[in-house]
Amino acid sequence: MRTPDASAPFLAALDRIDVPVRRALDVGTGTGLGALEIAKRFRDAEIVGLDVSPAMLEKARRLAPGVEFVEGDASALPFGAGEFDLVAHLNMIPFLDETARVLRPGGWTVYAFSGGAQTPIYVAPERMRRELERRGFTDFAEITAGRGDAVLARRGEGV
Repeated sequence: MRTPDASAPFLAALDRIDVPVRRALDVGTGTGLGALEIAKRFRDAEIVGLDVSPAMLEKARRLAPGVEFVEGDASALPFGAGEFDLVAHLNMIPFLDETARVLRPGGWTVYAFSGGAQTPIYVAPERMRRELERRGFTDFAEITAGRGDAVLARRGEGV
């Protein structure tokens, strides 16, 4: 059952991004809630939601008709290098190498876990930071909101 504050860490992380976002990817979009929230905050951006499940993508298209939804595998994203200014994940397995590949240098990534350590797919913020640092990410923020937490990080310019 979804709690009213389930998106709180995701929203809090998005609110900290204070640069223009031209193109954003919501990885593991499910019902499209994350993609919809990105579209609300970055109204001029092209938003893409990706999920492996055609049934979930049907639901997402009904929830967020202005978003492009694509069927695909998060472990092998069907996009070129550096295509996105923002790559977001709400309760999603962190395929870090793929995120680093499709995110442009200077772009932002968000990993949010709505129930904190109780989230079925959870990675502690300190581990996320360590793994992202290994891939050249910087400018970290660890965010707690509602019952969950999120990590926000910027891909280094020289990566």
